[in-house]
Amino acid sequence: MSDQKNETTESAPKPPSGPAAGGSAPTGPRSGPSGPAAGPSGPASGPSGPAGDRGPRPPREDRGEYRDRGDRPDRGDRPPRAPLTVKGRLRAAARKKARKSAKKKGMFQRRKVCRFCADKNVTISYKDVKTLRLFITETGKMTPRRISGTCAKHQRPLALEIKRARQLAMLPYAPSHF
Repeated sequence: MSDQKNETTESAPKPPSGPAAGGSAPTGPRSGPSGPAAGPSGPASGPSGPAGDRGPRPPREDRGEYRDRGDRPDRGDRPPRAPLTVKGRLRAAARKKARKSAKKKGMFQRRKVCRFCADKNVTISYKDVKTLRLFITETGKMTPRRISGTCAKHQRPLALEIKRARQLAMLPYAPSHF
C-alpha cells in the first residue's frame, strides 16, 4: 500500500518554480535539472558531458517520443496520389523544360571577383561616395559579401568607410534619408 502511494506521488506533476513559473517549461524524460542548482546527475556536471549518467541514446526509430504521431497516419500510409489532369501534366512538363533551358543557358553566373583585388588603384574611402553607393542597397543597407563578391579582406574596411560616410551624412542610414 505504501508502494502505491510513492508511485502516485512520483508521477504527479510538480508545480513550476523559479523565474519560468509563468511560462510553459519542457517536460518529459529528456528534461532535467538545469542551471547552477543542478544536482550531481544534472547536465552541468560530470565528465560524461550533457547526457549525464543516462547512457547512450537509443536509435531514433526505437524512441517512442518520435514514433508516436497521435491521430496522424505515418507518411508511408498515405494513399497514392490521384492521376494528374491534362492541365497538370502540361504544367509539370513546362516546369521541367524551363529548368532544363535555365541550366543550359547558364542560370548560375560566373564566380564573382572582388573589384578592389582586381583593380589595385581603387581605394576605399568615405569621401568616395560614388564607389560606396555601389555597395549599399536601395534601402540603405550594406550589401553582403555573397552578393557583392567583395573579399573578406576588403569587406571589413568597406563596411567601416560606409559607416563613416553615414556618420557624416554622405550616405543614408534608411530609405527615408535618400
